[in-house]
Amino acid sequence: MSHVALYPGSFDPVTNGHLDVVRQACSLVDRLVVAIGIHPGKAPLFTVEQRLEMVKEVFTPIAAQAGCGLECTTFSDLTVTAAQRAGAKILIRGLRDGTDLDYEMQIAGMNQTLVPEVQTIFIPASSTVRPITATLVRQIASMGGDISPFVPKPVAVRLKAKFAGSS
Repeated sequence: MSHVALYPGSFDPVTNGHLDVVRQACSLVDRLVVAIGIHPGKAPLFTVEQRLEMVKEVFTPIAAQAGCGLECTTFSDLTVTAAQRAGAKILIRGLRDGTDLDYEMQIAGMNQTLVPEVQTIFIPASSTVRPITATLVRQIASMGGDISPFVPKPVAVRLKAKFAGSS
Protein backbone atom coordinates (compact mmCIF):
# COMPACT_ATOMS: atom_id res chain seq x y z
CA MET A 1 0.00 0.00 0.00
CA SER A 2 1.31 3.42 -0.98
CA HIS A 3 1.47 6.08 1.72
CA VAL A 4 0.69 9.57 0.42
CA ALA A 5 0.90 12.68 2.59
CA LEU A 6 -0.03 16.30 2.03
CA TYR A 7 2.18 18.98 3.59
CA PRO A 8 0.23 22.25 3.41
CA GLY A 9 1.55 25.74 4.10
CA SER A 10 2.08 29.21 2.75
CA PHE A 11 5.85 28.73 2.24
CA ASP A 12 6.35 32.51 2.09
CA PRO A 13 9.29 32.00 2.02
CA VAL A 14 10.55 28.43 2.30
CA THR A 15 12.69 28.17 5.45
CA ASN A 16 15.14 25.64 6.84
CA GLY A 17 12.32 24.62 9.19
CA HIS A 18 10.25 23.58 6.17
CA LEU A 19 13.27 21.65 4.83
CA ASP A 20 13.53 19.83 8.16
CA VAL A 21 9.87 18.78 8.04
CA VAL A 22 10.13 17.66 4.41
CA ARG A 23 13.28 15.64 5.14
CA GLN A 24 11.52 13.84 7.98
CA ALA A 25 8.24 13.40 6.08
CA CYS A 26 10.02 11.87 3.07
CA SER A 27 11.33 9.12 5.31
CA LEU A 28 7.76 8.23 6.33
CA VAL A 29 5.81 8.21 3.06
CA ASP A 30 6.10 7.04 -0.53
CA ARG A 31 4.80 10.31 -2.01
CA LEU A 32 4.71 13.78 -0.51
CA VAL A 33 2.44 16.46 -1.93
CA VAL A 34 3.57 19.93 -0.91
CA ALA A 35 0.54 22.20 -1.22
CA ILE A 36 0.74 25.98 -1.13
CA GLY A 37 -2.40 27.52 0.31
CA ILE A 38 -3.82 30.52 -1.48
CA HIS A 39 -5.84 32.75 0.82
CA PRO A 40 -7.52 35.82 -0.71
CA GLY A 41 -7.28 37.76 2.58
CA LYS A 42 -3.50 37.49 2.78
CA ALA A 43 -0.89 39.50 0.90
CA PRO A 44 2.17 37.24 0.57
CA LEU A 45 5.66 38.58 -0.11
CA PHE A 46 6.13 36.18 -3.04
CA THR A 47 3.56 35.31 -5.70
CA VAL A 48 2.16 31.80 -5.70
CA GLU A 49 4.19 31.09 -8.86
CA GLN A 50 7.40 32.22 -7.15
CA ARG A 51 6.64 30.13 -4.07
CA LEU A 52 5.86 27.08 -6.21
CA GLU A 53 9.19 27.54 -8.00
CA MET A 54 11.08 27.81 -4.67
CA VAL A 55 9.30 24.77 -3.22
CA LYS A 56 10.17 22.64 -6.24
CA GLU A 57 13.77 23.83 -6.34
CA VAL A 58 14.59 23.15 -2.69
CA PHE A 59 12.41 20.12 -1.90
CA THR A 60 13.00 18.04 -5.06
CA PRO A 61 16.60 17.01 -4.16
CA ILE A 62 15.54 16.05 -0.63
CA ALA A 63 12.70 13.85 -1.89
CA ALA A 64 14.92 12.29 -4.56
CA GLN A 65 17.61 11.44 -2.03
CA ALA A 66 14.99 9.78 0.20
CA GLY A 67 13.44 7.87 -2.72
CA CYS A 68 10.15 9.65 -2.13
CA GLY A 69 7.91 10.91 -4.91
CA LEU A 70 7.26 14.66 -4.74
CA GLU A 71 4.43 16.71 -6.14
CA CYS A 72 4.04 20.46 -5.68
CA THR A 73 0.66 22.11 -6.08
CA THR A 74 -1.60 24.90 -4.83
CA PHE A 75 -5.02 24.93 -3.20
CA SER A 76 -7.61 27.52 -2.21
CA ASP A 77 -10.16 25.30 -0.50
CA LEU A 78 -10.08 23.27 2.71
CA THR A 79 -6.83 21.46 3.45
CA VAL A 80 -8.66 18.14 3.87
CA THR A 81 -10.31 18.66 0.47
CA ALA A 82 -6.87 19.24 -1.06
CA ALA A 83 -5.65 16.07 0.67
CA GLN A 84 -8.53 14.04 -0.77
CA ARG A 85 -7.90 15.46 -4.25
CA ALA A 86 -4.22 14.44 -3.97
CA GLY A 87 -5.10 10.94 -2.76
CA ALA A 88 -3.45 11.66 0.61
CA LYS A 89 -4.61 9.93 3.78
CA ILE A 90 -2.03 11.82 5.88
CA LEU A 91 -1.59 15.51 6.67
CA ILE A 92 1.90 16.54 7.75
CA ARG A 93 2.25 19.38 10.23
CA GLY A 94 5.48 20.67 11.73
CA LEU A 95 5.64 21.65 15.39
CA ARG A 96 8.14 24.07 16.92
CA ASP A 97 6.75 24.37 20.43
CA GLY A 98 3.74 23.96 22.71
CA THR A 99 1.98 26.95 21.19
CA ASP A 100 2.11 25.27 17.78
CA LEU A 101 0.81 22.04 19.34
CA ASP A 102 -2.22 23.72 20.91
CA TYR A 103 -3.17 25.40 17.64
CA GLU A 104 -2.46 22.35 15.47
CA MET A 105 -4.44 20.03 17.77
CA GLN A 106 -7.53 22.20 17.26
CA ILE A 107 -7.12 22.11 13.49
CA ALA A 108 -6.43 18.36 13.49
CA GLY A 109 -9.61 17.78 15.47
CA MET A 110 -11.70 19.85 13.07
CA ASN A 111 -10.11 18.15 10.05
CA GLN A 112 -10.76 14.70 11.53
CA THR A 113 -14.41 15.62 12.07
CA LEU A 114 -14.71 16.81 8.48
CA VAL A 115 -12.84 13.90 6.86
CA PRO A 116 -12.17 11.06 9.35
CA GLU A 117 -10.05 9.01 6.93
CA VAL A 118 -7.38 11.75 6.71
CA GLN A 119 -5.05 11.61 9.72
CA THR A 120 -2.68 14.32 10.92
CA ILE A 121 0.92 13.44 11.76
CA PHE A 122 2.91 15.97 13.74
CA ILE A 123 6.62 16.24 13.05
CA PRO A 124 8.65 17.97 15.75
CA ALA A 125 11.20 20.45 14.45
CA SER A 126 14.83 19.66 15.03
CA SER A 127 16.35 21.83 17.75
CA THR A 128 18.43 23.83 15.26
CA VAL A 129 15.38 25.08 13.34
CA ARG A 130 12.82 25.56 16.14
CA PRO A 131 13.11 29.35 16.36
CA ILE A 132 12.71 29.88 12.60
CA THR A 133 9.46 31.34 11.30
CA ALA A 134 8.75 32.73 7.85
CA THR A 135 7.46 35.93 9.50
CA LEU A 136 10.75 36.52 11.32
CA VAL A 137 12.73 35.70 8.18
CA ARG A 138 10.72 38.30 6.21
CA GLN A 139 11.27 40.91 8.95
CA ILE A 140 15.01 40.29 9.14
CA ALA A 141 15.34 40.36 5.34
CA SER A 142 13.29 43.57 5.05
CA MET A 143 15.68 45.29 7.47
CA GLY A 144 18.80 44.15 5.64
CA GLY A 145 19.74 41.40 8.09
CA ASP A 146 21.54 38.18 7.25
CA ILE A 147 18.93 35.46 6.73
CA SER A 148 21.37 32.87 5.37
CA PRO A 149 21.27 30.73 8.56
CA PHE A 150 17.48 30.43 8.28
CA VAL A 151 16.72 29.69 4.61
CA PRO A 152 18.16 27.62 1.75
CA LYS A 153 20.63 29.51 -0.44
CA PRO A 154 18.26 29.92 -3.45
CA VAL A 155 15.65 31.45 -1.14
CA ALA A 156 18.21 33.81 0.42
CA VAL A 157 19.10 35.05 -3.07
CA ARG A 158 15.43 35.71 -3.86
CA LEU A 159 14.85 37.50 -0.55
CA LYS A 160 17.90 39.67 -1.03
CA ALA A 161 16.73 40.63 -4.52
CA LYS A 162 13.21 41.32 -3.23
CA PHE A 163 14.47 43.77 -0.63
CA ALA A 164 17.40 45.26 -2.60
CA GLY A 165 17.44 49.01 -2.11
CA SER A 166 14.70 49.02 0.51
CA SER A 167 16.93 49.03 3.60
